Amino acid sequence: MDSKISKADLKLEKIASEKRIKDNDELKVSSDIFDKQTLETLYKLGKQPYLDLLNGEISTGKEANVLLGIKEDSSFVVVKIYRIATSDFKKMQYYIQGDPRFKIRTHNKRQLINAWVNKEFRNLNRAYEKNVSIPKPIVAMNNVLLLEFIGDEDGNPSQPVKNQKPEDPDDFLDKILFELNKFIHDAKLIHGDFSNFNILNHNQYPVIIDVSQSVVLDHPIAPELLDRDILNIHNEFNKLKVKISIDEIKEKINYDKIFK
Repeated sequence: MDSKISKADLKLEKIASEKRIKDNDELKVSSDIFDKQTLETLYKLGKQPYLDLLNGEISTGKEANVLLGIKEDSSFVVVKIYRIATSDFKKMQYYIQGDPRFKIRTHNKRQLINAWVNKEFRNLNRAYEKNVSIPKPIVAMNNVLLLEFIGDEDGNPSQPVKNQKPEDPDDFLDKILFELNKFIHDAKLIHGDFSNFNILNHNQYPVIIDVSQSVVLDHPIAPELLDRDILNIHNEFNKLKVKISIDEIKEKINYDKIFK
């Protein structure tokens, strides 16, 4: 199967003649993510009312490409596709193996990525059910995850705080710590990669993203990850001229009550 993507609208040959992948000069889609199984997965999602069109790339991470999807009703959806070839499998095993929700002991890369996607989906569900400011999870299938689109009505995605600094950093940090409190105490999760790369600035309110590595509170490395998250928050908002200490952050998230 030819998985190359041209600069015009293309149909997914041999998979679904009616489902298109669109690529243009502004939003380039990397062809290396569209292997046979990924195309088949997208086709299955397209046969359901989840996805009609891929309209280019929102971002590229270390392990996944995040694409803008369009449904048949013209509403937007986020399509996160984990790459089989370039993912950090040792890191995935590190975060999954201590998670009591998963019993993964395999060196099969595709099975591990599928479990990783399922882990992110479950973490999102867990946080969303506790009213954490987080994209609503829609469906997970193999190495593909569909999420609520966070952005404007024209399909422009909200940017990470790293790229779009808040107008009032002190107020924004208070909102972050409010949401982090719910994430930890209500959803019973530790993020594990909490930084201004993984917090969207959506109309001056934080939206937490990228929770694939997030762990439950009784995971062996949860305390270590929490301390790292706190340090990241402290360092990054100090750079934004917010005067807050690590102890003050701990107090705001009721640190002493987390692991009791």
